[in-house]
Amino acid sequence: MRPPAAAGLFYAGDPRRLQAGVAELIGAVEASAGVPPKALIAPHAGYVYSGSVAAKAFARLRAGAHAIERVVLIGPAHFVPLRGIAAPTVDAFETPLGRVPLDREALSAIADLIVEADAPHAPEHSLEVELPFLQALLPSFTLVPLVIGHATGTDVAEVLRRLWGGPETAIVVSSDLSHYHDYDAARRLDAATAAAIERGDWQSLGPDQACGFLAVAGLIVETNRRRLAPRRLALCNSGDTAGGRERVVGYGAWMIEDTAAAA
Repeated sequence: MRPPAAAGLFYAGDPRRLQAGVAELIGAVEASAGVPPKALIAPHAGYVYSGSVAAKAFARLRAGAHAIERVVLIGPAHFVPLRGIAAPTVDAFETPLGRVPLDREALSAIADLIVEADAPHAPEHSLEVELPFLQALLPSFTLVPLVIGHATGTDVAEVLRRLWGGPETAIVVSSDLSHYHDYDAARRLDAATAAAIERGDWQSLGPDQACGFLAVAGLIVETNRRRLAPRRLALCNSGDTAGGRERVVGYGAWMIEDTAAAA
């Protein structure tokens, strides 16, 4: 079991406070009709900073929550150097809201594309902070947790292609946007990044645009192949949500619908 590393830091460590906090964030998002998204892009900062943006993405899963049995969760490795894409060897991830079992069958299907390594996952928050939203919304699901080190967008796209599946599978890409620019500079940079994401220009993305740029790029490569387009749900930065405006971090949320996969 992989224990939580970010509880009490990025989000509340007490289960009741965490459950109530996530419910409040999701409840503040207006209910939507239509096809539930196949994939989401959501930020992974502390909830006081990016929780409201993340909620605008995850709330879109409400309508189809009963059908989702597996979540492919992919994001950057911030702390441990890594070559390739890593999956852990553990059987479950834990948060204060409980344990989420890993989908070993799905991991076996991409075994030739990934490495097994627990070290990059142990301190990593980019996947963990998304889990309480998923636990609050989905009745039951298994997890395919993947962190990216030195890899390419096409490497990530091949993983997503194999795991795309149908309505039983949701994909969550975890990424913040620009880091530590002043407020106005961040707004300009993040607007350009958002436009690149929305026009499918994955080659314009780099570490200056988003810490999870490889995960985002891989998703765009695959959605371009499938002739799907991201739809923006939110775009702001920490100067809009909490903290000062001298050095901010950018946050965005997008959804991708796939009517063929939902059929």
